Amino acid sequence: MGARNGKAYLDSLDNMQREIWLDGEKLTQNLSQYPLFSGIAKSMAQLYDMQHDPLLIDQMTYNSPTTGDRVGMSFLEPKTMEDVAKRRIMMKNWADWSGGMLGRTPDYKNSELMAWASAAEVFGRKDPRFAENIKRYYEYVRENDLLLTHALLAPQVNRSALAHEQKDQFIAAKVVEKNTKGIVIRGARYLATFPLADEIIVFPPPPLLEQVNFSVKDIKTAALEAPYMFAFSISVETPGLKFICRESFSKKSIFDHPLAARFDEQDAVVVFDDVLVPWDRVFLLEDIEGRHAMYAETDARIHMTHQVLIRRVAKTEFLLGVICKVAEMIGIDQFPNVHEKIIKVIMALDTMKALLVASEANAKVNRWGVMTPDDEPLATSRSLYPLLYPQIREIIQQLSAGGLMALPTELSMDSAIREDIDKYYQGKNANSEERIKLFHLCWDIAGSSFGSRQELYERFFSGDPLKTATAFYYHYDKAPVIKKVEEFLNRKI
Repeated sequence: MGARNGKAYLDSLDNMQREIWLDGEKLTQNLSQYPLFSGIAKSMAQLYDMQHDPLLIDQMTYNSPTTGDRVGMSFLEPKTMEDVAKRRIMMKNWADWSGGMLGRTPDYKNSELMAWASAAEVFGRKDPRFAENIKRYYEYVRENDLLLTHALLAPQVNRSALAHEQKDQFIAAKVVEKNTKGIVIRGARYLATFPLADEIIVFPPPPLLEQVNFSVKDIKTAALEAPYMFAFSISVETPGLKFICRESFSKKSIFDHPLAARFDEQDAVVVFDDVLVPWDRVFLLEDIEGRHAMYAETDARIHMTHQVLIRRVAKTEFLLGVICKVAEMIGIDQFPNVHEKIIKVIMALDTMKALLVASEANAKVNRWGVMTPDDEPLATSRSLYPLLYPQIREIIQQLSAGGLMALPTELSMDSAIREDIDKYYQGKNANSEERIKLFHLCWDIAGSSFGSRQELYERFFSGDPLKTATAFYYHYDKAPVIKKVEEFLNRKI
């Protein structure tokens, strides 16, 4: 099959039989036609169509090493610096198209799967079958251009307790049975963003620093936690699999909600009601040390963060453009206080760009033969961007000011009041429609439910900010800089 187009994605979305619950309604098929999903479905389809654009095809795809068909560039296992650049160009094309507002474009999970398959040995240490499973699955997803979502966290019931210490042992998804066909899973995981995917990958969360070796320290605890430690992937059509969605932020009018109408990916809790996972889809099972190794040894997180940073560069470029256009349109671009705010966004953008350049410039071939970006700049971006994004959003609020609260709707533009709208809503260098459209965009970024979700997403995308920072602290090599100070203090002159 190879790289698919938008129609192929929409046909799959409509024909697959899944169980999605939204506003108390059970949705199963024809989801591209469902009003609250149609916008995001069409947006994802347009991304797939970019793979077949004659002007972009060489940037978006490459020839499969097994079939020779064109497949998505995000599946490319990079061997050289040039390969890393190819992946970046492809990912930037997709990120630019959505202004960086889509966090679950296919390249995100494709990057993880590529890294896992390249380090398949990690998964096969306890059972050789699992190494073969991950390699075959990577090829299957690549050749069929499937869209994946994932879930890795236990529901927020009691975060002070481990999975086996919860009041119900099946709150967190758990292996309830192993038989000749596979393993049976019962319980729940979150956060399964984009339930309109073809398949879902389920894997354990990164270990807390103090728990990395708790299997050695506490054999009893390890035995109790083991049934919650697994990695697998299944089709969203699998019987017993359910997605419980949050309130939709999607809107009908692109004029009134230019981002929410197109890009509300939807988030869901995924429930496993005694779901059978075939053995050939199991990658890790009851393996606490393997849980640590899949993060520490495969470099999957590095390749995923590389994709995330590319998206964040695109997003910050888009936000800077919005802010500059607002300043020009309402005539505040001459004021020093406005300059100061815009410069803060420029500095944020240039910082993200510099970190991306540094990560690629210092890329090295890892033990699996994969050219891997340098993790240190990527780790910096993981901790820094959650601090920067709320500030950028606030700048949009400050510069747009009361204009965000005085916006006629699309229906008003076609009403008898249009003459007054044209007079009182024009900008310094724009007519009323141009100004209103821009400020609706600002509202979708800085004031709407969609915009608030985007901020929450950026804050916690890489996990708990404190734990992320703490992990960065422990993994950062501080010895060289300490040595410089010690050498200075020991100088005689």
